[in-house]
Amino acid sequence: MTDLAHASVAELSRLLDAKKVSAVELAQLFLARIESHRALNAFLDVRPGATLAQARAADARRAKGETGALLGVPIAHKDIFVTRDWASTASSKILAGYMSPFDATVVDNLKRAGMVCLGKLNCDEFAMGSSNENSAYGNVLNPWDPTAVPGGSSGGSSAAVAARIAPVATATDTGGSIREPAAFSGVTGTKPTYGRPSRWGMIAFASSLDTAGLMTYSAEDCALVFNAMLGFDPKDSTSLDRPREDYTRHLNDGVKGLKIGVPKEFFGAGLAPDVEAAVRVALAEYEKLGARLVEISLPNAELGIPVYYVIAPAEASSNLARFDGVRYGHRAATYADLVDMMKKSRAEGFGPEPKRRILIGTYVLSHGYYDAYFIKAMQVRRLIAEDFKRAFAQCDVIAGPVTTSVAFGFGEKAADPVAMYLADLYTVPGSLAGIPSMSIPCGFGAKGRPVGLQLMANHFEEAKMLGVAHAFQRATDWHRRVPAGC
Repeated sequence: MTDLAHASVAELSRLLDAKKVSAVELAQLFLARIESHRALNAFLDVRPGATLAQARAADARRAKGETGALLGVPIAHKDIFVTRDWASTASSKILAGYMSPFDATVVDNLKRAGMVCLGKLNCDEFAMGSSNENSAYGNVLNPWDPTAVPGGSSGGSSAAVAARIAPVATATDTGGSIREPAAFSGVTGTKPTYGRPSRWGMIAFASSLDTAGLMTYSAEDCALVFNAMLGFDPKDSTSLDRPREDYTRHLNDGVKGLKIGVPKEFFGAGLAPDVEAAVRVALAEYEKLGARLVEISLPNAELGIPVYYVIAPAEASSNLARFDGVRYGHRAATYADLVDMMKKSRAEGFGPEPKRRILIGTYVLSHGYYDAYFIKAMQVRRLIAEDFKRAFAQCDVIAGPVTTSVAFGFGEKAADPVAMYLADLYTVPGSLAGIPSMSIPCGFGAKGRPVGLQLMANHFEEAKMLGVAHAFQRATDWHRRVPAGC
């Protein structure tokens, strides 16, 4: 049974098809591993009864002759997706104990495909952060080094997959919250094109940026799960109505003759030597596989951080206004009147980072500053998107570092929000442009901490990007490395 914990989604699927293991057995295995790795603090809500009920239902479907690549495969969900059978808190005290009456569309799509939910995963509060130090329920530890952050905001997702206590986990990316923790934790993290996955039932942070994605062992696993997860949702006004695709169709295409763009702006001052060395070796591997490296320029990429930290807080200030203690969530115990109740409820319920972003967002949207900040940021966002459009006229995919350094230690940047925000330097531009992006493990840097290689593709070219990642993962074994004790 031990080997099953290190099996990929594709391998588990084959074992289930061959009746060599049951969904209940897999659920029991991973529930036991979650319990034995409680110290990581990756999971916030585990309900074995609900998990085993889903597993028994999956086995019953198979017993009736039903098949499916994901039927009976376990999954865990970031606590930013609402779920009927597990609490949905966005790792915030303001939603402590909240039970949703419905499942998010992403959760529902995967449930209908037969995936078995293991529970809800810790994250930065309302997905705001780069280190998972902003959760109201404590830090998630990095399985590779418990003194290092796992990355954020999807740190619970990346840590769970890295420690092999879940074979796959949902995650969300607003400015890099899938790719950065994937790089820090040594797993494969993929963000699809904005609008591909439904946002319905995803607790909103920044509506024009929030994108559901996955943490997996490999690109192949991601492709398999995307086949069930992604699709048009009429309940989401930002959902794109496009024909369903088979995201596995380019996995075996290879990269011979492929042009890989390397942005010169991603290799300047600020990039740690150990990260650059690992990324350069990965790029050389692609050349060995037959790809051609092409230097490209993303001249406005350096403006991504200031643009993002105007737009995202502005949208957050609007989205988080609904948490006022009136309809659901935390309500202050004592108050004088309605306004006092709202003030106290929000002051008690929100942590420091949501408060900071609400204040910034309210400021940039206020009369007299809207044109100077928000409108200007939206204009520069368009320039960044145009840079990518020109770049993809010269290459098939873009590759470079995910982060400026390997995972940093707890507390190293907590007192300096700007230094923390700069951790997203290489991921924010792709988010602002809405393009598919991913991080794949490509080596190790200082203190034996993982390094990720970022791949980016043009809109709607997830399948191509996953094929490029799969070619690298067939030639290397970085994605198969597991932390000691896991």
